[in-house]
Amino acid sequence: DEEIQETELRKRVKYHVQRDVLDELSVDKVAEKSDFKIPLKDKFKDAVRCTGPKFKSCFFSVIPLLSWLPQYPLRENIVGDLISGISVGIMHLPQGMAYALLAAVPPVFGLYSSFYPILIYFIFGTSKHISVGTYAVMSVMIGSVTERMAPDSDFMLPGNDTNSTIIDTFSRDAERVKIAATVTFLSGIFQLLLGLVRFGFVVTYLSEPLVRAYTTAAAIHVIVSQLKYTFGINSNRYSGPLSLIYTILEICSLLGETNIGTLVVSIVTIVGLVIAKELSALAAKKIPIPIPVELIAIIIATVASWQIDLKTKYKVEVVGEIPSGLQAPVLPAFSLLGSMIGDAFALAVVGYGIAISLGRIFALKYAYKVDSNQELIALGLSNSVGGTFQCFAISCSMSRSMVQVSTGGKSQVAGAVSAVVILVILLKIGELFEELPKAVLAAIIYVNLHGMMKQFGDICSLWKTNKVDMVVWVMTLILTLLLNPDLGLAASIAFSILTVVFRTQLPKYSLLGQVPGTDIYKPVEDYNQVKQIPGLVIFRSSATLYFANAEMYTDALYEKTGVDVAKLLSHKKKLEAKRLRKEKKAAKKAKKEAKKRAKEAANVEANGNVHELSVKKQINVFTVEAGSGPDTDSALPEAIILDLSPVNFLDTVGVKTLRNIYKDYGEAGVEVYLCGCQRGVIESMEKGDFFNEKVTKSILFSSVHDAVLYCQEGNNKELCFSNQIFILLFIPLFIIFLVLKTNLFFLI
Repeated sequence: DEEIQETELRKRVKYHVQRDVLDELSVDKVAEKSDFKIPLKDKFKDAVRCTGPKFKSCFFSVIPLLSWLPQYPLRENIVGDLISGISVGIMHLPQGMAYALLAAVPPVFGLYSSFYPILIYFIFGTSKHISVGTYAVMSVMIGSVTERMAPDSDFMLPGNDTNSTIIDTFSRDAERVKIAATVTFLSGIFQLLLGLVRFGFVVTYLSEPLVRAYTTAAAIHVIVSQLKYTFGINSNRYSGPLSLIYTILEICSLLGETNIGTLVVSIVTIVGLVIAKELSALAAKKIPIPIPVELIAIIIATVASWQIDLKTKYKVEVVGEIPSGLQAPVLPAFSLLGSMIGDAFALAVVGYGIAISLGRIFALKYAYKVDSNQELIALGLSNSVGGTFQCFAISCSMSRSMVQVSTGGKSQVAGAVSAVVILVILLKIGELFEELPKAVLAAIIYVNLHGMMKQFGDICSLWKTNKVDMVVWVMTLILTLLLNPDLGLAASIAFSILTVVFRTQLPKYSLLGQVPGTDIYKPVEDYNQVKQIPGLVIFRSSATLYFANAEMYTDALYEKTGVDVAKLLSHKKKLEAKRLRKEKKAAKKAKKEAKKRAKEAANVEANGNVHELSVKKQINVFTVEAGSGPDTDSALPEAIILDLSPVNFLDTVGVKTLRNIYKDYGEAGVEVYLCGCQRGVIESMEKGDFFNEKVTKSILFSSVHDAVLYCQEGNNKELCFSNQIFILLFIPLFIIFLVLKTNLFFLI
């Protein structure tokens, strides 16, 4: 009923505007166009000028903590933030240790990565609800770097037997920690620099389908990388393109060496976690605080491993030594920076893209603003400072963020509380988990990734809504799986941008007609009641006009108008040339005939035989009409109106294309008018020398209807002029006829 009433109300609302037809020159005059522009010198002075309020605003924007913490509503938020912080801190323990396995570093460094970066983000971040820390996608990207630059083969030592070798795990882990910290430090520097130059818009190139497909593919990389812990086998980890396939093939070849004890631990843990999470979801409506399923799982697994002695009896690999306390900062290995620039930049972009995407979701939901550039700076400082404390790259986690919000978290105070929880674990509790089986951590990763696996459902939904986005999703998944997360990201962004280019190269070209009784013009092929205006062609492209589609724009115009002006002009030139050749040939033949007759006349006169002089007819000069052949002129419209309202910029090729269209149709006797031009488009035409003494802005109109009325007014003026000439000639003849008729009557 409301929709029907709204429709009826719209039908009753009418408007009537009476004004003159305005071209661009008239609009500039009426609206008093301003050409004032702030000089670049003044802009630079204003940018570098430092005033008290400006300095204060800049200082608080760089350190947001100083602006919101003094105004923190303690009574309203403190309880929720405390409960939320403790809940998220408990989640950090199993996730930090599990994701450290993905990064190929000892589990304790996952706890470090859940402490230092959180404190930095607490000071410099602008999102109130995201939970930064270890993240599966970032960890697997770090792991690909560490295992590529420090493979097991570089740390082989001779064993007790003659032909046996063992891995120096202590040296290997130390080298991998150094590599992880260095690439994290470099990625933080990249984020910091991008934030300082206000480059936060780079995340716009990461569309939602691309990010979701990329995280899905990265989750598959994560799962494959953890299979060796599930089956208890010792497989190599490959890097580079097709490494995922090589890893799967090697794991399949080593399945015969599966450690049954490890496999049983994995299966029991996975089944237990799935059942516990389902029960926790059912109990969530009654219990305000989420049940820490992962924490309970690692406690039970640690106790069981210690009591049964899984490490000794069943050769189940355990976490091992977890040093208590914090470590002093260490400078990164600057000698390695050159070999990891691409990896660090990929980490910087992916980490920022995931954090800002989730941050904007919460900001929109809870009505506050997230500064994209400040987020870059906050993440950059978190990673660069964290790298000096031997952390690996961090981002934000969807699961932890959802827990932080659902348990009452209102600000980053909850993040600071979770960091305190991790600090207590590092100082006192961490060493209690030394007997924890790594298979349990792998099982925690599997269960936590089930949400990402659900993203495969995007394919069906995107197929119904936007097939191009569906293609981007599928190609991102394939490229990331085949090329690894770092190269896959670059290839996916390139493919996504190419789809935009292709869509501008293949726009929809339409002929517009008028909706009866209105000034609205719609594509003729889309509406039954929309008819073309006789003698006029109104042409529109759905995309901007630039070098990639300029030729197709012209071809489509020729096709829609039904006349290829280039061929028409070429045909006319050929006819003109043919006419000139025949005239020249006829004139030459006539000249020869005249000479022959003059010679005969001289001979006859000399012989005195005048009566034999033959009189010959004069040869006419052949003439060929320019329009002979097919009657192409009859198919030409009187005028063409180009609707440029979808065009948001013009390059030099676009300006040249419009100039050629105007020139070619003009030579064919067809007027061309442009309408809906934005100011930037007009400025590009001015700079491209489109306008001159003959072509002025009088061919530009603000709307299609203005251009149509102008063309119709011009035709009416021509018709009136013809009628005036007819009247001026007819009246004197009529008077003469009356006079003659009267005189004849009197004579009779």
